[in-house]
Amino acid sequence: MSFKIAIIGAGSIGFTKKLFTDILCVPEFKDIEFALTDLSEHNLQMIKAILDKIVESNNLPTKVTATTDRRKAIEGARYVISCVRVGGLEAYADDIRIPLKYGIDQCVGDTICAGGILYGQRNIPVILDFCKDIREVAEPGAKFLNYANPMAMNTWAAIEYGKVDTVGLCHGVQHGAEQIAEVLGAKSVKELDYICSGINHQTWFVDLRLNGRKIGKDELVAAFEAHPVYSQQEKLRIDVLKRFGVYSTESNGHLSEYLPWYRKRPEEITKWIDMSDWIHGETGGYLRHSTETRNWFETEFPQFLESASKPIDPAKRSNEHASHILEGLETNRVYRGHFNVKNNGVITNLPADAIIESPGFVDRFGINMVSGVTIPEACAATCISSINVQRMSVHAAVSGDIDLLKLAVLHDPLVGAVATPEEVWQMVDEMVVAQARWLPQYADALPAARERLSQAKVKTRDWAGAARRNVRSIEELRAEKAAIKQAV
Repeated sequence: MSFKIAIIGAGSIGFTKKLFTDILCVPEFKDIEFALTDLSEHNLQMIKAILDKIVESNNLPTKVTATTDRRKAIEGARYVISCVRVGGLEAYADDIRIPLKYGIDQCVGDTICAGGILYGQRNIPVILDFCKDIREVAEPGAKFLNYANPMAMNTWAAIEYGKVDTVGLCHGVQHGAEQIAEVLGAKSVKELDYICSGINHQTWFVDLRLNGRKIGKDELVAAFEAHPVYSQQEKLRIDVLKRFGVYSTESNGHLSEYLPWYRKRPEEITKWIDMSDWIHGETGGYLRHSTETRNWFETEFPQFLESASKPIDPAKRSNEHASHILEGLETNRVYRGHFNVKNNGVITNLPADAIIESPGFVDRFGINMVSGVTIPEACAATCISSINVQRMSVHAAVSGDIDLLKLAVLHDPLVGAVATPEEVWQMVDEMVVAQARWLPQYADALPAARERLSQAKVKTRDWAGAARRNVRSIEELRAEKAAIKQAV
């Protein structure tokens, strides 16, 4: 087989390498072309060097190109994969820093809440530019695979406004299933069958079978509470399991910021989170992790390049959906996964226009969703709160309506639990002004926003959050890795 895959945001080096090696685990795909594109020439050259090394070491005919000209990369592509973070870590730092001034403490801030909504405002205009290129120069009928957050908002915009065949892909379901299999004592996650349904980052394991035996709430709660690690790292997640009756795909930190109950007071935050790793609720945890990862890669690049000389091992193919979807579409080998698509009745008790995440099957005829799923009422209520925020956020991002943007932020569950309307109005003005270079749709709203900020009446505070850690140096990271290796 010979076709072209364009990867936008290919400078996300570790993730691009994973997608690349996964796809080349499919024997029929050795003759395809990968077209890498990114705003950073520096990152592009690093990832191209790594991928070229993989191709050379495995004696493959695979073609790898790299260009900062996105349209050129997309030209003739059958598949376009997006891994972009518009504004990079600079804008992301504002997503965390500014809401903290108003008492809003986020762990990740990439889905909803103040940070995730502004992240969507930056991404959506660019996503629509990608869609325009796909419609005009990609192979007819090209499929857009979106890995970028905020997943639901980006996918919603691409389908509703971009008019491109789009599917959103995430790995939260797979990671949740691995946890459940572990606490239940399974030898492999393959022993676990499940239906997981909801919206991205709020997906729920509504049916669990271990070797065919149905697993109920009480057994799952007992298993998690008995686990020596998860019982401490996932306290909030276990509490939600007890109250809702089903387990969420998302980590302690992620889940905490989609709900109005656990992060609204500093003393509550420290009660529910765990500081053993960023993902369990640390203030700005993913920002710190992302910063350290970037710094580490820059410093340790020679070691990463050397590791690229190892043979591709199909047994180590990851559970990221992209390669399996392409394999299903191109070879007709059926793949079952969980995909982000427009609802249209797939989940009976969520809005038709929402982007849902639910089971589907892939073969040569496309992605075929399992329809008629009904999720528990409490799960649906929680999802609908987020869907309403997502809908307003998407429409604000497309129209440049700053008033609608403020209403979207006001209706966010965690923001609403912490901030007053007056605080929200000022916070959004501050975030839009700080990120103006990435928000072209709000250009006309900026003068008035700046004027309002010059006469700001809401008092803010200099607050690092309830559980903030400093970014570690390369030396600290190296020492930590050496200690772990020695302990093993």
